[in-house]
Formats: sequence, C-alpha cells, structure tokens
Amino acid sequence: MVDPLTIAAGASAVSGVMGFKGNMSAAKAAKQTADYNAQVAENEAVLLARKKRDEEEGLRKQSDRLEGTQRVMVAGSGVQMTGSPLDVLAETYFSTNMDATMIQYAGDIEQVQKQSEAALTRAEGGARATALKTQAVTTLLGGAQKAATLMA
Repeated sequence: MVDPLTIAAGASAVSGVMGFKGNMSAAKAAKQTADYNAQVAENEAVLLARKKRDEEEGLRKQSDRLEGTQRVMVAGSGVQMTGSPLDVLAETYFSTNMDATMIQYAGDIEQVQKQSEAALTRAEGGARATALKTQAVTTLLGGAQKAATLMA
C-alpha cells in the first residue's frame, strides 16, 4: 500500500505542474490577444488614412466644380478675369488648400493615435504575459515545496 503522504506529495507536485502549464497557456493567450488587438488598431489606422485621403480628394473635386462654376458665371457676364473675379477664384483656391491641409493634419493625428494604441496594447499584453509566466513559476515552486514538505 502506498503511503498517504506520498500520494499527497505527488498530488501537490502534479498540482504545481498543472498550475504552471495553465499559467503558461494563459501567458501565451494574453500575448496573442494583445498582438491581435494591436493589429486591429494598425488596420484601423490604414482605413482612417484611406478615409482621409478620400475626404481630401472629394474636397478637391468639389472645389474644382465650384471654380468651374465661378469661371462660367464670370465668363457669361462678360467680365474679364481680373480684380474681384480673380480674387474670388484665388480665395476658393487658398480656402481649398487650407481645408485639405486640415484634413491631412487630422489624418496624421489619427495615425499617431492608432500607432500609440497598438504599441500600448502590445506593451500591456507583454506585461500580462510576463506576470502570468512569473505566476506559473511561482505555482510550480509552490507545488514542489508542498511535495518536499510532505516527503520530509
């Protein structure tokens, strides 16, 4: 017959090993989750960049249409493109470029935010994984200690 203390020591050792494996799996899962979430943020950054590019392109097309309309109206009135009509076209041009610059700036800010989000997510995931690995080793050592205490 096997000694009950030996059985208890074996169970403690097995418990420590199982806890170790579980925590190591959790650490791997935490890192994978963080990497996935970071990749999602990076993908969102790409989509936001495309959206801002399209927004700027739409603004420029709308401005081109407005400028064309202004030219047709001025030409239809028989006025030469000098003075006030030219000032109107210049204002349209500069206003469009200012708006385009603001769209680009907003896009840059969104890109930095998403890149920061991805980096933070990876850092947090790495920290969680490290904590779980430390916990895994602690669990393994705790099980070994209980087994050794029971065997002594």
